[in-house]
Amino acid sequence: MKTLPRISDTEWEIMRILWEKHPRSGNEIIAALTAADSGWHPKTARTLLARLVRKGALGYEAKGRTYEYSPLVSAEDCVGTASESFLDRVFGGSLKPMLAHFVERQKLTRKDLEELGRLLDDNAKTPPAKPLNDYGDKRD
Repeated sequence: MKTLPRISDTEWEIMRILWEKHPRSGNEIIAALTAADSGWHPKTARTLLARLVRKGALGYEAKGRTYEYSPLVSAEDCVGTASESFLDRVFGGSLKPMLAHFVERQKLTRKDLEELGRLLDDNAKTPPAKPLNDYGDKRD
């Protein structure tokens, strides 16, 4: 099982741009970043692109004097890893207190609550997944 790189908050912004559309040149990425937030400096963006390449989150192809970047990891996998990390760090790996916290603290609409109820009902109907061993294989 491939270990996913840890992605910082600012690196997530770059990854979202590339998950939305790729490949993109460094200049296209910088333009998208500055369109969303004029505080972005091109040198900072290029430093983060290089860091994401070193981490294995991005790949690139030289096209003349420019580089075109593409994600090497999926948004779904990164969200899953970040969610599990957050759950472990903040709630000791327990989903119930996290869910209770968000339900109690967030302003959920009736529609949100109904959808959440459906998700929980659907989850209760499916058999639990087998836990993974240290090698990423399902335990028997």
